[in-house]
Amino acid sequence: MGGSLEGSFPDEARVYRALGLAWVPPELREADGELEAAAAGRLPHLVEQTDLRGFLHCHSHFSDGTVTIAEWASSCRAAGYGWVGITDHSQSSAYSGGLRAEDVGQQHAEIDAVNAGATGILVLKGVEADILADGSLDYGPDVLDRFDFVIGSIHSRFGMSEEEMTRRVLTAMEDPRLTILGHPTGRLLLQREPYAIDLERVLQTAADRGIAVEVNADPHRLDLDWRMVRRARDLGVTISIGANAHSTGGITNVAIGLGIARKGWLEPSGVLNTRDADGFLAFARQRRTVAA
Repeated sequence: MGGSLEGSFPDEARVYRALGLAWVPPELREADGELEAAAAGRLPHLVEQTDLRGFLHCHSHFSDGTVTIAEWASSCRAAGYGWVGITDHSQSSAYSGGLRAEDVGQQHAEIDAVNAGATGILVLKGVEADILADGSLDYGPDVLDRFDFVIGSIHSRFGMSEEEMTRRVLTAMEDPRLTILGHPTGRLLLQREPYAIDLERVLQTAADRGIAVEVNADPHRLDLDWRMVRRARDLGVTISIGANAHSTGGITNVAIGLGIARKGWLEPSGVLNTRDADGFLAFARQRRTVAA
């Protein structure tokens, strides 16, 4: 009998088809509306690795990374990316060798030199700026305006109340230079619980203001959780997959973040990394123009 069943249903797709359903990708099998969507022909076309054109959130030797700008460009090109956004820590992250304001020019000159000699890859000038306790972004407007894009992240004062932390993040989101909100809950798996924050308000604000929210693919973070990724999708938030890589080995983190994005029902159009360099830069410029 087993052989007969195997002959009738040699793969999952035929099982689903026999039930009158479209095949449901494994990531979506959570008894949370996927069968209804399969019956109605409304399953999402999930984002895939081949859709990703840019590599985001990586640290170079200018802060706490072990990799030069040239090495990042070469490795990301070899991995199939068309652009890479360098995001060293800002000056307030002294424990991470944060990039001093006076050294930004040196970093940008090195990026310009790499771009002048590189083919098939473009290096973008980004920064992971600390969101300070009062909600302001590290450096200030004069320095931040020199970057192509800004990831804003919290790296200190995790013990604030939910009201205080939410106000802190919402204040940062008022700054038109903020392109992406980094690792939005601050959790470290098995080490640190998420800080108290009203994610619903944060995600709604991101949707309203055209700010991307990161899925941080560092295996110690996996932040956002996939359930909140789906909520972000429903609200119309653009998601950025950030490797949070400090060496070229961290390029493989993207696969983990991609899995979270897929589990959150994300299609290519909802993921910032699927845009080419011009499209990504246009996203950052739009944010600055609209919010200014």
